[in-house]
Amino acid sequence: MSIDVNEFYTPERFARLKAFADKKDTPFVVIDTEIIDEAYTELSKGFPVADIFYAIKANPAPQILELLRDRGSSFDVASRYELDKLFAIGDVSPDRVSYGNTIKKAKDVRYFYEKGVRMFATDSEADLRNIAKAAPGSKIYVRILTEGTVTADWPLSRKFGCRPDMAMDLLILAKELGLEPYGVSFHVGSQQRDIGAWDAAIASVKVIFERLKEEDGIVLQMINMGGGFPANYLSKTNELSVYAEEITRFLEEDFGDDIPRIILEPGRSLISNAGILVSEVVLISRKSHTALNRWVFTDVGKFSGLIETLDESIKYPIHVEKGGELEEVIIAGPTCDSADIMYENHKYGLPLNLAIGDRMYWLSTGAYTTTYSAIEFNGFPPLESYYL
Repeated sequence: MSIDVNEFYTPERFARLKAFADKKDTPFVVIDTEIIDEAYTELSKGFPVADIFYAIKANPAPQILELLRDRGSSFDVASRYELDKLFAIGDVSPDRVSYGNTIKKAKDVRYFYEKGVRMFATDSEADLRNIAKAAPGSKIYVRILTEGTVTADWPLSRKFGCRPDMAMDLLILAKELGLEPYGVSFHVGSQQRDIGAWDAAIASVKVIFERLKEEDGIVLQMINMGGGFPANYLSKTNELSVYAEEITRFLEEDFGDDIPRIILEPGRSLISNAGILVSEVVLISRKSHTALNRWVFTDVGKFSGLIETLDESIKYPIHVEKGGELEEVIIAGPTCDSADIMYENHKYGLPLNLAIGDRMYWLSTGAYTTTYSAIEFNGFPPLESYYL
């Protein structure tokens, strides 16, 4: 359905964003940095003992990096290119950086090490040995596989992480290679709606901590709990305060008063709600005289920032200004690729009087839109972005 923006933004805040948007050609994202600042405050209050490492991949805009730098955030970096962007803003020391990608070239490990970074993620023996050679003496944390594919809107399983028994072997090997076995990380899936997913993951981590200490004399110091906290999409979730309360309880149940250092790597939850993607209706058509659904083609699609609509995983709230009777539609992008269909199974209701040239406002699109936008597919330029 066409969403009432007041469910997601105050009237004043949306009016401010819309006043700016009305002066710009579509498509683009406009991001209110005040919302990011408020989200950072909320996360800090919810997890006062945790260190926040913003996942730059969500949105690497200098305006966002500078804001979070000044708030005291550290940073989860996925590539040397993100590291360069981060250090380009200045006043970020290497101890505020974690190289969180488990898939990396040895020369990139060396690049981070030469820049002063000393904390690296891994999940395989080959990668660990590369780190030992290129970044001697560094802190190592091993990412474990977790369950949560059913209840996370954007699962992050299979490709990253290893089984707990392998994680323990890697941490033992890290010590043998002259590295510091520092901790364990996990990610329960992005936009995770089941808070219990953290309970199971923390319990697995507890076993690793205990066995390494008892059997190998290795005392781990850190748990990196990744991200997974929600943004405001169509599928409702609990408030962040509920996530914080429950996850803190899980930690206390497993670790008591001896909770190790906790790292969080939020991306979506900090940035998404701050953004509104504005597109224009290019064409409205039916595939036959008896077709039940119209097709609404807009000037933004999977290849220009909405890749997370793949398999209709992320369902963005969509607002249009026209009212009246609604009809279920299929929403697709502008490119010459049949995969460029955002929503076909999940039908959005849009007004019958929607017309070519009307604007569509895609809410909660501050994260994973500009970074996923193609450079020149069908000749379309990358998605433009503005920051207020």
